[in-house]
Amino acid sequence: MSSILTNSSAMVALQTLKSINTNLAKTQNEISTGKSVATAKDNSAVWAISKVMEADVNGFTAISDSLALGESTLAVARQASETVTDLLTQMKGKIVAAQEENVDRAKLQTDISALRDQVASVVGAAQFNGLNMVSGTDDVNILSSLDRASDGTVTASNITVSRQDLTTSAGTYGSGTSLSANATASAAAAVNTANTETLTIAADADVSGDSFSVSIAGSTVSFGAGDLTGDQDAAALAINNAINALGLEGISASVATNVVTISSTRAFEEVSLSALKNGAGTDVTLSATEIAERAENVTFSASASVNEGDGYRVTVGSDTFTYVAGKGESMEDVARGLKAAVDAGGLSDITTQVAQNDSGQWMLKVDNDGSSLAFSVVGAADGTASGGLFGLGGIDVTTDSGATAALDNIETLINTAIDAAADFGSASGRVDTQNEFISKLTDSLKAGIGALVDADMEAASARLQALQVQQQLGTQALSIANQAPQNILSLFR
Repeated sequence: MSSILTNSSAMVALQTLKSINTNLAKTQNEISTGKSVATAKDNSAVWAISKVMEADVNGFTAISDSLALGESTLAVARQASETVTDLLTQMKGKIVAAQEENVDRAKLQTDISALRDQVASVVGAAQFNGLNMVSGTDDVNILSSLDRASDGTVTASNITVSRQDLTTSAGTYGSGTSLSANATASAAAAVNTANTETLTIAADADVSGDSFSVSIAGSTVSFGAGDLTGDQDAAALAINNAINALGLEGISASVATNVVTISSTRAFEEVSLSALKNGAGTDVTLSATEIAERAENVTFSASASVNEGDGYRVTVGSDTFTYVAGKGESMEDVARGLKAAVDAGGLSDITTQVAQNDSGQWMLKVDNDGSSLAFSVVGAADGTASGGLFGLGGIDVTTDSGATAALDNIETLINTAIDAAADFGSASGRVDTQNEFISKLTDSLKAGIGALVDADMEAASARLQALQVQQQLGTQALSIANQAPQNILSLFR
């Protein structure tokens, strides 16, 4: 049936042409924008996913900037700690030179003071954007990642870097919980009294046929059979005189009948003893096989922990010396800090040493070669930590005792600076690795977003050509359909 009111063919052709034009417009939009999903209308699910990922990419870009800032800050700190290490090494050279007595120690001390001031200058200037990693003890967090959980929750991750305090500040002794139980003084006074042991020769009517051999600190006195005449008292006197004739530093002997008392005033050094009669220990008795070192000790607990702000004070005579522990320190650090404090005090006749006993406890040893002085130790929490290079300002090589103490203390300071540089180097490597990972992760996310929303330009180009042909054909079809009613006129001619 033909109708001039309803042209079904035209309507079909028109709808087809509209569909072609819609697809053509979409394809042209893909080509112009480069995206197959440009708005939520195109594909709401894919668009939503892509926008979340784009937000993450923007976040990771900011994180990359944070890591770059952190890396630069750590580079400054590492360079500063390496420079401090070099300056302390130069200082050690001056201290070693000061061990000789025929050098100008005053000039060496001037050089040491200049190097010390340079260390302070380096530490003070080692900041990046106002942040100094070689001063203070607070940890620094560097934003390193955004972690998205499966439920959509996002949390920030950080790389925590510990500051390495290379200042020389003395710290502040706290008033918190008493820590005195963690440190024990061996005596209430430091004295210069010699330590002694005895050698006893048993009664013997005639020693002329006996031989004797006595060793003290590796030096030996001996008498062969026939060298001695008389009884055990004469033998004791001869041995006594021979020991004194050795001229051993800090070693002396005295005799009473058949007993020889051997005395030692050697600080921090045990003196070994052995004695034989006729090749054996028969009839010659030592009260001990060694004479104890002369020194009073502060012994620190092997089990107690050390927290930042834990302070310990040693009193020698009327002087009090303090060290306050920093973050991550141990009882060894406390002992060495107190040693540096006592050495910097410049007390005459006082020398110090740090050692570990057989039980694993760290000890501060204090020897007094002068008059008796009071000796005690206390501890308390909640103080302000001393600087990592505490004691540097107290180095003084103008005296024999000062030069000796400085040589031991500078090793501790150099190790502190080396550890700081190593820690910064390790942290810098970690930040660098994370930054590289974030860069690659960002690229992967961008590629993933592109796979979701970017248009396939080859396919779009081919589709555009096809749709343009379809559009032309659709237009022709619509034109033909519109001509159909004209054919009806022929029926009325």
